[in-house]
Amino acid sequence: MHARLTYKEAGVDIEEGARAVQAIGEAVRSTYTPEVIGDLGGFGGLIAADVLKDMQSPVLVSGTDGVGTKIELARRLGELSTIGIDLVAMCVNDIVVSGARPLFFLDYLLVEKLEASVAARILEGIAEGCRQAGCALIGGEMAEHPGTMLPHSFDLAGFATGVVDRPRMIGPHLVREGDAILGLASSGLHSNGFSLVRRALTDQLSDEELRTPLAGTRRSLGAALLAPTRIYVRPLLDALLAGLPLHAAAHITGGGITENLNRALPAGLDACVERGSWEVPKILKRVCEAAGLTDEEALKTFNMGIGMALICPPEQEDAITAHCAATDRVFRIGKVVAAASAAASPQVVYR
Repeated sequence: MHARLTYKEAGVDIEEGARAVQAIGEAVRSTYTPEVIGDLGGFGGLIAADVLKDMQSPVLVSGTDGVGTKIELARRLGELSTIGIDLVAMCVNDIVVSGARPLFFLDYLLVEKLEASVAARILEGIAEGCRQAGCALIGGEMAEHPGTMLPHSFDLAGFATGVVDRPRMIGPHLVREGDAILGLASSGLHSNGFSLVRRALTDQLSDEELRTPLAGTRRSLGAALLAPTRIYVRPLLDALLAGLPLHAAAHITGGGITENLNRALPAGLDACVERGSWEVPKILKRVCEAAGLTDEEALKTFNMGIGMALICPPEQEDAITAHCAATDRVFRIGKVVAAASAAASPQVVYR
């Protein structure tokens, strides 16, 4: 005869999950757009597809991503309110580079043991990210996996879907030799390279040291490292709605400028990037110094101060710069040039 064992005694607290859902209701509803149907509690998130009716050839664009080991630093410092913004940013910044408007977002929160107050702080950040991106948080999952993770640990994944009319899509097919390359400033490290950051810098520092001001700034070192990823949806889509002719865009994430800007180019063209044409944030300089990175290594590891690159006709450079400067710092970082071979894969070259 086996002893009676409840699900809660096995490590999964259904009631705590219900409390977490109740705690986030207001934050989730604050992201709802007119297309959202229903409310929390359904088996699936519902969103009307009326936006597709006026499009000539609607294209759905989806992206999924996580926050990586930045989570570990956030957990260590107890700063969980912005990690959700990072999650949304990593997904919507990927899909907006095609010109797509993000429609809805789903999240997956995996925890060792669910604490409603902790989950609420994380999910409120996700809701804030969705508000910044103009998309609705229509569903998600909070999964409790006792005995399979370290105590108090968690992980995050996100999923975004957007739509763009095919004739209005931007991308490598529009890019031409001579196009200007503009860079929109990053807010810091964003959500890439934190395994290196932790090993080279933060693992050697106490919590007190992480809470001391970064040299030359008023922010603590920890706050600078955890600055949430900038969401570029509104400036990019607003420029397109204003009729400004963007040709392509590149989200500068893992791999840095070197391994992301080339993804916005067609075969036979390269991106010539001018070193020193933008400001590198102090926090990135500190991390690169701690890791002993060369300039080349840094440029293919971190965003180095550029979170989104825009490619446009040279005659429209000033207009697009002025438009984006209302919300973002903009730098002219280079131009599109012919590659050595017309069939060569695109590369980023520096001068």
